[in-house]
Parts: sequence; structure tokens; C-alpha cells
Amino acid sequence: MRKTLFAILVALPFMSIAAEKFVVKDMRVEGLQRISEGTVFNYLPINVGDTLDSTRISEAIRAIYEQDLFDDIELRREGNTLVIVVKERPSIESFSIEGNKDIKEEDLMESLRGVGLIAGRTFDRAVLDNVDMFLREKYYDGGKYGVKIDTTITDRPNNTVQIEIDITEGQRAKIRQVNIVGNDSFDEEDIRSEFELNTGDWLSWIRQDDRYSKEALEGDLEVLRSFYMDRGYADFRVDSTQVTISPNKKEIFVTINVHEGDIYKISEVQLVGELVVPENYLRAQILVQPQSVFNQALLTASADLMKFLLGATGYANAEIEPVPELNHETKEASITFYVDAQSRVYVRNINFNGITEVDDEVLRRELRQMEGAYLSNASMDRSKVLLERLPFIEPGVDYNTSPVPGSADLVDIDIDLDYRMPGQFSVGVGYSGLQKLLLNGSVVHSNFLGSGNRAELQLNSGRWQKLYSLSYTDPYRTMDGVSRTMSIHHRDITQFSSAASDFSTTASGASLDYSYPITDYQRLSFGLGYQRSEMLASSNSTTQARDWVANNGNKFTKDLGRYRFSGTEFDTFELVLSWQFDSRNRSLFATRGTRQELFLTTAVPGSSVEYFQAQYKFTKYIPISEQWIIRLNAETGVTQAMGDTTATPPYKQFYGGGPQSVRGFKESWMGPRDSRGRPYGGNMLVAGQAELIIPLPDKFASSARASFFYDFGNVFNTGEVRFTDKLGSPIEYKPAFKNLKRSVGIAVQWLAPMGLFRFSWAYPLNSFNGNDRYYGDYLEKFQFSVGQAF
Repeated sequence: MRKTLFAILVALPFMSIAAEKFVVKDMRVEGLQRISEGTVFNYLPINVGDTLDSTRISEAIRAIYEQDLFDDIELRREGNTLVIVVKERPSIESFSIEGNKDIKEEDLMESLRGVGLIAGRTFDRAVLDNVDMFLREKYYDGGKYGVKIDTTITDRPNNTVQIEIDITEGQRAKIRQVNIVGNDSFDEEDIRSEFELNTGDWLSWIRQDDRYSKEALEGDLEVLRSFYMDRGYADFRVDSTQVTISPNKKEIFVTINVHEGDIYKISEVQLVGELVVPENYLRAQILVQPQSVFNQALLTASADLMKFLLGATGYANAEIEPVPELNHETKEASITFYVDAQSRVYVRNINFNGITEVDDEVLRRELRQMEGAYLSNASMDRSKVLLERLPFIEPGVDYNTSPVPGSADLVDIDIDLDYRMPGQFSVGVGYSGLQKLLLNGSVVHSNFLGSGNRAELQLNSGRWQKLYSLSYTDPYRTMDGVSRTMSIHHRDITQFSSAASDFSTTASGASLDYSYPITDYQRLSFGLGYQRSEMLASSNSTTQARDWVANNGNKFTKDLGRYRFSGTEFDTFELVLSWQFDSRNRSLFATRGTRQELFLTTAVPGSSVEYFQAQYKFTKYIPISEQWIIRLNAETGVTQAMGDTTATPPYKQFYGGGPQSVRGFKESWMGPRDSRGRPYGGNMLVAGQAELIIPLPDKFASSARASFFYDFGNVFNTGEVRFTDKLGSPIEYKPAFKNLKRSVGIAVQWLAPMGLFRFSWAYPLNSFNGNDRYYGDYLEKFQFSVGQAF
């Protein structure tokens, strides 16, 4: 209307001149600065040779003005020439925003472009009114009612302007009072226990739950409705909501008026619609029954379960709507589930987005949803879990479906992935008077050359210790998911007491393992290993080392310089059988699921040394809310010598203490001590951990984890090896509940390029300081370790 009136007013002077019609012989435009004549002529509905009258003049002015390019337009006649005189509107050279803290500048910029504030666009003062209104609504929604917005417009050369917006946000209004009126059946405190808005307490400066926002109020109203409707009040309603602001705009008073209604019972439950699966299958998903109290949450959950059932059979677009029909006289509700299965949907293509470092086959083999098959939400959910459990894929795998144009029953699936550091690399060089030059390095890569295979190389070299190992795992050696691991190793370790060598072990071996999938959650593994070992002991060695060397394997003596060593060498063929169950949602920083492992290892008959070992590991994640998680971990194991072997080989003993068992106690120093007071290990292990995982901000949740913990455990000996106390008297380390060590503390894990860093501070609850006869516990309240994350 404003544009039309302006066009008419501008046209009036010209209309008197053009009272007589005339034919346009020529046209020109005056007053242009940035806009070309061609642009004006393009919008002008007049051409040379046209006959002008008052109607055509009004149309012409209106057509040009509607383009929002000019502040003033005038048409003149010079003979038979039509002259268009214009005054261009300035363009926006630039605009800036200062003072915004609550709203990110990039978010504001994007929103302001939506209301027309864009650099280079023609300036319209009406846009500033829209900008002011938009910004105030943004801050009002966030509870900042005292916001001040000042706009400065500065003229610039070439008919441009510079716009500066200065925002003074002010303080967020705090909630002074929240009143619920009409609640006769429940205390207000119980109703508001799940509200986001609160009047605050001494912790509100941290939680900020006393800050008002429109979104929080709308969420709390939904919480209020759910509170009543989940307890049978089917006709509950919120009559009104009043939000009052104090004169200083710093305090908010919220009043909610409710109508509770009556408690309703369910009279009947019906299924209506196209039932593409047997009705009894759908009814098995319904969580409410006749004569039960009305519960909206159970109705919604029932609909979701039925929708999931239909989605698992290809009806991915199925809609289930529970509709209650209330009988206000009998206080009963008749429930009807309206089932709209729609058509079955099939998958045309599955695409992976956001990742190029992995071969397509590596990702596709984890999918349980096949191309060409009907779309199953159960298969896609399982595929998400399997993809997230790949060590080189970040958590948060997501997918979306898009219809194929022209085909109502076909969809394409796009899976969004983020690549994670696939391994770790470390190199070290050192020197010590004891070990001389020390070289060490390790490489672990869980996506070797993009194949999804895992390769590991470890090299450690010093004067008294050399370790070399290489392993390679192909998780999909066959199409059926049979995995294969090949490894070789060599170690040459000399242990010390004071400055003399008292025991050395040299071992070389290789192993081959195959793992067969039983289901998506379970695997059976079979392995065969060979190891050739040599152990040496001298008069300086511990009693336990000398006894083992003297009574096992093929004995010999060796002179090294002026020292004579007793030795033994033996070949071991080891057979390994294991079972694994894993339902965790991801391999690292899981939030739900269970992992169980059972290992049975034996040295097969014909080996020089014979033994049997059984080990069981258990881990479970229990979500107790959306963010808080309980982690339970347990490990137990036992090793027993067989045949003529007198005791389990020293390198097969269990060790306890440290980050992997009982934190706060020095790593590997729990349990039996040898004749020199050093840890010997035991043939039985019992350990457990209970952790409460603390929520972290989203930006840290995928790479770090913090928890409070309670640990217990110890290492025992069932009598295979003889031990003595400080006085030389026999001592036993047999299993007993009272001998389990316990500790509490806090732990942090951080996934870094060098590996998984673990930090913990623990307080031992029942440590023993030792005395003149018995060895005490070695404590480390603060512990730090770097482990492999894959």
C-alpha cells in the first residue's frame, strides 16, 4: 500500500503534463550512480514507440519503485523524450555487531541475513526495524529483558552506508517465584522436582537453573503434563500461564494454572488399520491392559515398540497413533491404536559420507542392512553399533534416508562418519648407567593401508632387556567374518637384585589364531603357539627362581665369564580356546552393553613344560540416566602346573596392583614376594572395579572420561611355590576374602595421539605397612600410564 501511494503521488505532477497523449521517441535515465540504465529499462514497462497516458505512467512508476532500488522516482517529458529521474538508495558497505556474548556472532550473522541485512544489498531503513525486533526476541527468549540495542548508520563514499549494531545484553532475569495453582493431589515440590526452571539455591551459580528462558518454560509445561497424565489424569490440562517481569527487569514470577481432572482407568484396547503383521505380534508390544490406570508414557512407548516392529520388517514409514476416548461419567478411557503401515520400503544405495581414509569394503562389511533388501530399522541400528565399534571411527555415527525420485518404495541411505586416529606411534632414546643405551619404539595401526587390518610392531633394546614383537590381524579373513592373527616375538630379559644378575629369560615364539563369529555378539577363537625358552639362575638368584630352573625343563649349566649359571631350556606348544561376548555400543568409551571373555590355555602333551590356565573377564556398562553411567569390571584367573612340571612358569604368573586392577597399590607389587622381597606373582588372580562415570561436556565426551571408583583384588598362590617371610619362616598366600586389598579414588582417561592416557588418584583402604617379619604393601596414590586404545 505504501509503495502504491508513493507511486501515485510521484506521478501526479507528470500526469498534468501528460494530459495529452504522446508517443515516446526516446528515453534516458538521470541520477544513476551504481545501477545501470539497462536495469531501469528492464523493469520499465514502456518502450520507444509506446503511447503514454496517465495509466501507463502510474504503472511505470509503480513497477520501478517495487524493486526497492530508489528512494525517489520522477518522470519528465522533454519534447517526445521520456526522462526518468531517480535517487538511488544507498547500499550496505558493511555491518558489524558488538557486545553479543550469549549468541555466537556467526549464528547472529546468519540469522540477520535472513531478515535482509546483507553487505552489498540495497539499504532499506525498514530492515533495521526488523533487525531490532529480531534481536530483542532472541534475547527475550533467553530471559534478558533489559537488553539495549543501539544502531548507528554512517554514510560512506559511493552512496554506501556502514551499519554498526551495539548490544548491551544486561543480566538474565532470575526466577523469583514459580507457583502452580490448582494442584490438589500432589505437593508442588514433587511436581517441580523435574522442572528445569527453579527459584535457585546456593548451587544455582553453577547449575544456572534459576535463569528464565521461554524454551525452558515450554519444556517444563510438557514435564507437568507428563507428570499428571502418567499417573492416570487423562483429562489434565494447563489452563493458563502468566509470566510477570519486575519493573527493573531482573526478576521473573511464573504462575501456572492447572486443571487436574480425575483418575481414569483403561476400559479396552483396540487396534485399527492395516495390520501387515499378525495382530498378536502387535498386541505383544502393548504395555497397557484393560482396568489398568491410564498412563500416557506407556501408550507412547507401546506405539514406539509397534513402530519398531513394523520397521524391522521393512515398513520404515509406519505411523502408530494411540488415541484415547474418555468417558467422563465412568472415568474410563478406551484406547485405539491407529496403525498406518504405509508401503514397504526397499534400499537402493547405501553411501558413506565424511570419510575417505578407509576402503569402502571395510565399512560395508560391518553393515547388516543390505542394498536391495527392505529397509529394517533393527538392521540399521545394529550397523551403527558395529561401525562405532571400529577403532578408527568416531562415536556418533548417524544416517538418514532420502526417497528416490519417481519411486515411492525406494530410498537411498547416507551414513555420516568421522575418522578417528587409527593408531599410535612412539619413539624413545635414553641412557642409564645400568642399561647403557636404550632404544624403544612402537607402532600400532588399526587401519593399515586403509584395509581395516591391525598391525603392531614393538622394539625395545637395552643392555639387559630386549623385546621384539610383530603381529598382524585380518578381522575379515573370510567373507563370513573369520579373523586371523599372526604374531612372532623374541624377548631377552635379565632381572636384577642390587648390581648382579640373578635371573634371565630368553624366549622366542610364534602364534596363529583364528576367530569364528557365532552371532554378531559372540565369537569362538582357536589358537596355536610355539615358544622356545631358556632360563638361567645363579647363586644370587632368588630361591624360587633356582627351584624352578632346577626342577623343570631340560637342565644344563653355563659359564659366563667367572660366573656359573644353572639353566633350563624347554619347548612349549600352547593351545588356546576362547569365547567372547560383546554387546557394547562402542569399543572405546562405551556407554552401555556387556563384554565377557573366557580364555582356556594349555601346554599340549609333548611340551617340555606343561600347565593349564583359565581366565575370565567381565565388564558391564549400566546407564542410570542420560549422562551418568555405572561401570562394573571383574577379572579372575587361575594357572596350574600339570604332569612333571612342579610349578607354573614364572612368565605365566598373574600380577596385581596398578591401573588395570587395584589402583593406589604399586603396579605388579601385590601378592607373593620372593626371597629378596620382590614381586613373584601368583597362580590365582581376583580383581574387581566399580566406577561411577561422570558426565563431561560434549566436546570432551568422545576423547576423555572421568570417574569415581572403588577397586578390590589381590594375587594369591595355592601352594605351587614355597615362600618365606623376612625371617625365613614359611608363609602362605592362599586365597581369602580378608586378604583382598581395597581402594577408592578418582580417575581420568584421555585419548591422545600417543595412546590412551590414564591418570588416577587413589586412597588405599586396608593397606599394610609391614613390620620386622612381614613385607608391607607398596603404595602409589597417584598413578599414570599410557596404554593402547585399540
